[in-house]
Amino acid sequence: MLKNIIFFYLFASLTVFGQKKNLSEDITYNAIDYFVANPSQEGIKKLNTIEARFWKNQDKKSKEELMSIVVLDCNKAYFENEFGKTNQAITSYEKAWKIYQTYQLTNYDIVEYCLKPLGNLYTIIGDYDNAENTIKHYYFIANIEKNESNKIAAILNLSNVYQSSGKNTLAINLLENTLKTTKLSSIQKGSLLNNLGNNYLLSAKELGYYPKTYYKAEESYEKAIQLLKNEKSQSEALSNCYRNLASLNGQRSDFEKANSYFEKAKTLFFSSKNKGVRAIAKLYYEEALLLFKQKKMPQALQSIQHVYQTLIPLYSSQKRNVPLQRSLYAETVLLDALDLQADIYNLQNLPQKALQVYSLCFPIEEIMNSLLLFENSKIINQLRMSNRTEKCIAIYANLYKKENKIIYIEKAFQLAEKTKSGVLKSALSRNRSASKKEKQKIQELQFWNNEIVKEQQKGELANIYKINKAIKKQNETMLLLKELQASYNSFKEEPLDLNALYSKLESDNALMIYYFSGYEKMYYFTLGGSQNPKIVLNSFSNDAHYSVYFWQFIRYFNDANAITNDIKGYNHFGKIAYDKLHLPQKISFKNLIIIPDGALDFLPFEALITKESNTSNFEKMHYLLRDFNIVYNNSASFYLNAKPFSPKEKTVLGIFPVFEKTNYALTYSKTELQSIKNSFKGRFFEFDSASFQNFKNNAAAYSILHLSTHATAGNIDIPASIKFYDREVLYSELYHLNINPNLVVLSACETGIGKLYKSEGAMSVARGFQSAGAQNLLFSLWKVNDYTTSVFMGDFYKYVKKNDSYFEANAKAKLDFLKNKNISNAKKSPYYWAAFVYYGSLENKEKTNYLLIGFVIFTTFIGGFLLFKLITKRIKK
Repeated sequence: MLKNIIFFYLFASLTVFGQKKNLSEDITYNAIDYFVANPSQEGIKKLNTIEARFWKNQDKKSKEELMSIVVLDCNKAYFENEFGKTNQAITSYEKAWKIYQTYQLTNYDIVEYCLKPLGNLYTIIGDYDNAENTIKHYYFIANIEKNESNKIAAILNLSNVYQSSGKNTLAINLLENTLKTTKLSSIQKGSLLNNLGNNYLLSAKELGYYPKTYYKAEESYEKAIQLLKNEKSQSEALSNCYRNLASLNGQRSDFEKANSYFEKAKTLFFSSKNKGVRAIAKLYYEEALLLFKQKKMPQALQSIQHVYQTLIPLYSSQKRNVPLQRSLYAETVLLDALDLQADIYNLQNLPQKALQVYSLCFPIEEIMNSLLLFENSKIINQLRMSNRTEKCIAIYANLYKKENKIIYIEKAFQLAEKTKSGVLKSALSRNRSASKKEKQKIQELQFWNNEIVKEQQKGELANIYKINKAIKKQNETMLLLKELQASYNSFKEEPLDLNALYSKLESDNALMIYYFSGYEKMYYFTLGGSQNPKIVLNSFSNDAHYSVYFWQFIRYFNDANAITNDIKGYNHFGKIAYDKLHLPQKISFKNLIIIPDGALDFLPFEALITKESNTSNFEKMHYLLRDFNIVYNNSASFYLNAKPFSPKEKTVLGIFPVFEKTNYALTYSKTELQSIKNSFKGRFFEFDSASFQNFKNNAAAYSILHLSTHATAGNIDIPASIKFYDREVLYSELYHLNINPNLVVLSACETGIGKLYKSEGAMSVARGFQSAGAQNLLFSLWKVNDYTTSVFMGDFYKYVKKNDSYFEANAKAKLDFLKNKNISNAKKSPYYWAAFVYYGSLENKEKTNYLLIGFVIFTTFIGGFLLFKLITKRIKK
């Protein structure tokens, strides 16, 4: 009762006296003081009311008043996080940071009370780009202020981001360098060593449980314990070290040691003060995981119940053993606990219960995904979703074997489809529905991200001030964009209409082979055709021993001589790869649609060998190309929901930099240009006029975009890019082009190659055009030859001119290349003709309106007949 009276007084004071100078800030600080002394969920609501009334007051706000709201938001965010409300905490910190930046406020430790916790919360929800940018920004501030404590905190937190986003090598280098070169306190050194141990441990897993790396991890943890054990304030940090040692020994199956370390950790943890809700839940989850490894399933399930009780208010394990879906929210510990519970049910041979629990995880992933703005973070989030999907597919496959119900295969397919190019689908959906202002902010966000990437590529020569300015601008744009998208419903993919898919496959005279790359198995669905049922699920191993068969084949395309130097080996390994992929034999269906995944994204299916032979004549070899017209696609929904072909006249926008008198001249690009010019109307930019700006300004007006230039796949650190005459353009700079083409032809090297992610595909130049809305693309999977490319493109456009579908033109051009008497046998190697793959629709042929033509012919005939009768009648008269 007393609490309500105090808050009522505060609200009344703010309402009545809010216009008086300095009074509103006093009321705000009084409310903060009272709340901090008595934190509660109800108190948070009342602080929200105070803040809302503050902004409702139209008077000009003083800097002191604005600062009071910054303090209010930071305090509110701290307790929202303590109460397990991660999303709300992030929003409150972001509001504080935005006000602080917008009004250029000072004299408040914004790093300690806002940016540090905000960066950590971004890491927790998987928003790694925002986390990295926020941490790097406050490291920059700490460096200017010479605040060594904040600098070390930034390094520690940045290593957490790298660790969580799979950049263990970066984390290890950062931590080892700091430990070697920086003067540190015992607490700082202990914390860094503990984190270093975590990264060694993750590296050991990646290296196949490499013993030496395990010892390095153990040594780091033990050194950290020696430094922290005499520090009274570090019981929770010390607890973390023991928990990490428990995890390490659990992975070694030394459970006696693991349990001993965990009990020490648990005692230390509960002796520490100010334990947050999330920290408690994480401890229980780690306990459950350790028990699970020991096959103590009932005890593990009991610890999981403690996780739910900690994170979900009003949850009762007596009423149910899993939370209600409406009580779930974006929290990784909650997600981990649900996944573990489903794994336990699966091992206990309770597949339906396992599927029920897994089904609760996907909505949480969707909530988390809706909070993310950056593509990289979304992809990492989707990888976790993909791993769970693999487990569900395995369960459905086993249920089908037992019960022979096709519904299980269909459910497995729907789950696989949900993860296929999910980030690309979401981006395209958002671009279609976004307001003009929102689109502008999305472009600005991407622009600043590209500026950061380009400057970071300079390595030691990078300008740290320029990077920080770009980070600051990106953060400002991100906060504005979040406000604009607050009411936006996140992309939710509807289940695919399988009957519509079967019908379309039949009308297209096509069969679909759909791959899903898991950690243990490569699953493949066969859809359509004359088979009954219309969908079949099979699998083969996806471990290193099996996938080497595909990489042996792919390696033949690393350079121009690999095949010609080992024709017999190519024949042999091409046939092995073909057999291992279990592709259909030549059947009545002429068109084969392939949805690749994992390593198969880089495999040229047309060049597979269907029958091994001893011939050295490339023209006579048995390629899969001879059996099918092959079309690729990112997902089944891209194929099913393809936009109808535009009936407008085929016109070409050509980009031909040629790069004459340079080390990377494209001499035969001019031949390619002339052959297209002779057949199609359009606009062709040559030499220095082939600039990126000219391309952007004209791209929307043409149905075919043809780029004959250089491109590169990049590497782990450097993104894929394409070269215009004036500059090199990153693939992500293509995302917001104003284009709506029927076809994009990327006549350049490695335009379909880039950093590869399972389910999502390669982050390539082709990906850049797909994100901009291009539906049909012809692009390359390796470095292409200037001369042979010009020959292939000449034949391709010859068939396009005849109104053949693009995929048919692609297949016919390759067959013509093999028959061409002017090309030597060496140049007929698959290296020269198999590079270009077609992704897109089969419905890209201009369809003649036969009904209209028939009507015109009929009326002309009737008109002619009547005229003939009339003339005859007059002659008789």
